[in-house]
Amino acid sequence: MPNRSISGFSQRHRRRLTRRIRSPLAAGIALVALTMVPAILFAEETRCRGELGAVTVDNLRVPDGARCTLSRTRVKGTLKVESGASLDARGVRVDGNVQAENARQVLLGQSSRIGGSVQIKQGGSASVLDSHVEGDIQYDANGSSLRANDNRVGGNVQIIGNDGRAEIYRNTIDGNLQCKENSPRPVGGGNKVRGNKEDQCSAF
Repeated sequence: MPNRSISGFSQRHRRRLTRRIRSPLAAGIALVALTMVPAILFAEETRCRGELGAVTVDNLRVPDGARCTLSRTRVKGTLKVESGASLDARGVRVDGNVQAENARQVLLGQSSRIGGSVQIKQGGSASVLDSHVEGDIQYDANGSSLRANDNRVGGNVQIIGNDGRAEIYRNTIDGNLQCKENSPRPVGGGNKVRGNKEDQCSAF
C-alpha cells in the first residue's frame, strides 16, 4: 500500500512537472510561428479616388469606375486598377505588380519604376512610357490604343490578342518581344532586344 501511494504521487508529480515544462515551450513555439508570418498578410490597402502625391502606401487599389492620379507615390505592394477605372501615374515607384483588368485607361510614365510586371488585360487604352519595369509588360485582349515606348524592361514585352493599335518604340528589353493575334498589326521600331523578336514584332 505505501508503495502504491508513493508511486501515485510520483506519477502526479511528473505530470505536473511535464505540464509546467510544456506550457512555456508551446508559448515559445507559438511566438516564433507568429513572428514568421509574412508581413504582407498584415499589409493595408489604400483606395484611390482623386489624387495622391509623394506618400508611401502598402497596397493600392483604384476601385470600379474611379479616376486616380498619382505623382511620385510609392506603393510597397501591388497596384490594382479595377473595372472601368482610370489611372494616371507619373514618377511612381511600385515594388510589386501593376495589374488592371477591364480598366478604362492606364498610364505609367515619367520615369516610373515597377519592381514586378505590368499586366493590362481586357481593358481600354494603356501606355507605359519612359519607365523601368523589372518584370514583363503584358497587353492582353485590350480594345483601344496601346503604347510601350522608351522603357527598360527586365523581362518580356508581350502584345497579344488586342483590337486597338499598339506601338512599340525604342525599348531596351532583356527578354523577348512577342506580338501575335493583334488586329490591326502593331507598329514599332528601334527596340534593343536581348532575346527574340517574334511574330508580328519580328521587324521591330
